[in-house]
Amino acid sequence: MVKTKENQKKEFQGLLMPNLGALFRTALRMTRNREDAEDLVQETITKAFAAFDRFEEGTNFRAWVFKILTNTFINNYYRVRDKTKLPSLDEMEEETSFQPPFEGITPEEALLKTLTREDILKAIEELPVDFRAVVVLTLVEGFSYKETAEILDIPIGTVMSRLHRGRKILQNLLWEYANTQEKRERKNEQGWTARKQ
Repeated sequence: MVKTKENQKKEFQGLLMPNLGALFRTALRMTRNREDAEDLVQETITKAFAAFDRFEEGTNFRAWVFKILTNTFINNYYRVRDKTKLPSLDEMEEETSFQPPFEGITPEEALLKTLTREDILKAIEELPVDFRAVVVLTLVEGFSYKETAEILDIPIGTVMSRLHRGRKILQNLLWEYANTQEKRERKNEQGWTARKQ
């Protein structure tokens, strides 16, 4: 059966709409700017619709459209606007040897006690772009390693490596946020206590 343009448009919209929010969230995390994210999503939708006749029915539309989003970001934004250098192996060793100070509680308790959702999102946005893309696709959007590898057009081993390194960097950033927040709370408590005396 030959699809008319109208039927093709309806089918595309039906597949796209459930993924639109996730596309925008991912674009926002990649670009770190609302207007750029909107432009990226618009360009992705335009490219996806133009190539929709090449989409194979029965395959993963979500992974297909995310691959278009990621490739568009890399082509238009990453190479031009964000030449974030990857950390060297020496820098990674320093980061993994980081030991935060504990005061009688587990690290998880310390983080849960002081971090907000905004802190976590801010830390993700600070990741170098190659790590951020893998972290967002696997941890935030729930893609498998295989799907992430297909979307980013990299080997699965590279996905696993970038995810591991991205998690380590994210962990260190979150520790910094937690320690900063704890110091602010202590300072506020000391100021409040001093006023009460």
